Amino acid sequence: MTKIIRGQTLSFGTLQQDVIHESKGAVVVGDDGTILWAGPVSLLPPTFLGLPTDDYGRNIVMAGFIDPHIHFPQLRMLAAPGKDLLDWLMRFTFPEEQRYADFDYACVNARTFLKNLFSNGTTAAMAFCSVHKSCADALFGEAQRRNMALVTGKTMMDRNALPEVHDDATTGGLESEELYRKWHGKGRLRYAVSPRFAITSTEAQLKVAGELLKSCPGALLQTHLSESPGEIAWIKSLFPNERDYTGVYERFGLVNDHGVFAHGVHLSESECQRLHDAGATIAHCPTSNNFLGSGLMSMRHLGKQERPVSLALATDVGGGTSYSMLATLGETYKVQMLSGYKPTAVELFRMATRGNAERLHLDHDIGALEAGKFADIVVLDPNATAILAARQELSQSLEDVLFALAILGDDRAIRATYVAGEKVHDRLSA
Repeated sequence: MTKIIRGQTLSFGTLQQDVIHESKGAVVVGDDGTILWAGPVSLLPPTFLGLPTDDYGRNIVMAGFIDPHIHFPQLRMLAAPGKDLLDWLMRFTFPEEQRYADFDYACVNARTFLKNLFSNGTTAAMAFCSVHKSCADALFGEAQRRNMALVTGKTMMDRNALPEVHDDATTGGLESEELYRKWHGKGRLRYAVSPRFAITSTEAQLKVAGELLKSCPGALLQTHLSESPGEIAWIKSLFPNERDYTGVYERFGLVNDHGVFAHGVHLSESECQRLHDAGATIAHCPTSNNFLGSGLMSMRHLGKQERPVSLALATDVGGGTSYSMLATLGETYKVQMLSGYKPTAVELFRMATRGNAERLHLDHDIGALEAGKFADIVVLDPNATAILAARQELSQSLEDVLFALAILGDDRAIRATYVAGEKVHDRLSA
C-alpha cells in the first residue's frame, strides 16, 4: 500500500558535501516498495495528501545501513576468544561453519541472521556463507522472501582448514556457477565470487575464482586482504615469488572495481596505488580488528589524495563484536583518532549508507532517500536511552546529533526498519 513515512529526514548526495536534511520531512513509498517522492512536508504534492502515514515525529528517517562485509555462519560466534586471527579460525570458525552443511539448520539461522540485521537498522549486506552450497541457498531464499538487497556466495576453500569445510577447485567453481545462475539478478539478489582468502585456496582454486569473475556478468568478489601480521607472513611462505599479498590476487585476475577486500590493515604504498588504479574497495572492520588484535587501519594512509583507495565500513560479524553499524561508526572514529585522522559524523553516516551502496554497485537502487530507489529505511531515535537523551540536550547541530548516535548508539536507537517499504522491525513491538 502506498504510504508516507514522516520524520526528520536525512540523506546524502553524490558529492561528499551534499547533505539533504529536512527537520519536518516525508518519504512517499509506492506499492512496489520504491520511493515516489521525498522532501519537506510543506511541499508534499497534493496527490499524496491523505495517504496512510507512519509519523515518527523528531526521529531521524534515513536510508538503511548497508553492511559490505559480514559472515552469516558466524552469527553465534561474537566474543569467541582466540589468540589471534588464525587461532580463532581453527578453534571456533571452521567447526561452527561445518554445521551449515545441513540445509534446515542453515534456514533456521538465516532467519535469525536477517532479524539481527533488521533490528540494527541494516537493510542490505554483502555476506559470506560457508563452503556448502546449501548455506548459500538458504540465505538467498530467506532474503528473497523479504525482497531484500543481498550479495552473497558460497565460500571457496580447499586447503588449510578442517577437511569438513573443504571443497576443491572443480567443485567450488561448478557450485558457484550454479548458484550464480540460480540467484544472481533474481529480485534484488546478487552473487559474489567468494574465495575466503589466499591461505585457504590453492592456486588452482584462485584461478577458477578469477575465471568465474570474468564469466559471470555483474558478479562481485569478496575476500580478505592484509588483516594481520601472522596472516601476511603465512601468505609470504605460501606464495614466495609474489611481490606482496595484493599481488597474489592480481595474478589471478581478482583485483578490479567489483572486488571488496576486507580489512587492508597493513597495506604498503605500492599496494594502495595498485588497488586505487584497479578501483577496488577495502572494507574497514574496526570492531573485528580491535577484538582480534589485528591492527589499526588508517583512513589517512588509504585515502591519500594522490591515490585514494575506495573505502567501505563493515561489521565483520562474528570477528566483529556487534551487528550495529552505529557501534561500527563509533569504533571507526576511535581507531582513526588513534591513527591521526578525525572523521566527522556526517562523513561516517554517508559511508555507511550511500558510500557502501556505491562500493557494492547498488547505488542505483539504494543508499539514499531519492525517487526511484527502494524504500530501504531506518528510523533512528536520538533520545533512545537516558544517556543519549541527556547528551542530546547539548547538541547544537546535526553533526552533534549524529556524533552522539555514533558513539553512544546501539540497537536501542533503531526505532524502526523498512525493507522495500515493508516494516521489518519495530522497537516498540519487538
